[in-house]
Amino acid sequence: MTLHGSDKGGGWHNYTTVYSALLGALRDRPLRIFELGLGSTNPNHAFTMGPDGRPGASLRGWRDLFPNSLVFGADIDRDCLFEERRIQTFFCDQLDKNSIGELWQQPSLQDGMDIIIDDGLHTFEGNVSFLNGSLKHLRPNGFYVVEDVAQGALDLWLERLPELTAETPDHEFVLAKLPNPRNDFDNNLLIVHRLA
Repeated sequence: MTLHGSDKGGGWHNYTTVYSALLGALRDRPLRIFELGLGSTNPNHAFTMGPDGRPGASLRGWRDLFPNSLVFGADIDRDCLFEERRIQTFFCDQLDKNSIGELWQQPSLQDGMDIIIDDGLHTFEGNVSFLNGSLKHLRPNGFYVVEDVAQGALDLWLERLPELTAETPDHEFVLAKLPNPRNDFDNNLLIVHRLA
């Protein structure tokens, strides 16, 4: 991940240790992986990476880590959308229910996903909006991860989790607070596992 410029490991975030434990045994399988949030460098968009960011870094990292998989992504910034070998990206506004629905109607996304990662807007409202419109596209035994859950949003998630568990009894939900001496702001994950 770090090779391509992703912030998922080795600094502000240390998610790669979690991903290794969750997904390491799946490396050679032909998975379908989706990540929301390509990493806009446009200062007019919320949560921009700034001018030195590398849009698509995580998608390229997933492609390298899972050599037999297809990787898909989406972002609200149309200027950072791209297509490369085994990578395809789309527009999506995660606060707009209709936009999320249009995303999942794309022909290449019709078979569902084994892994879905929300690394988009990083707000509770945005995360819930995308989860509500996307969880049904997670395949059995798949993982859905919300990255960068801020400390201030942890209580909101704890209030929401009983309702999510009741609505989707075939899913397990874990809110993980990861220790990191460099980041006590948003180094937390919501991990969802869809049971077989």
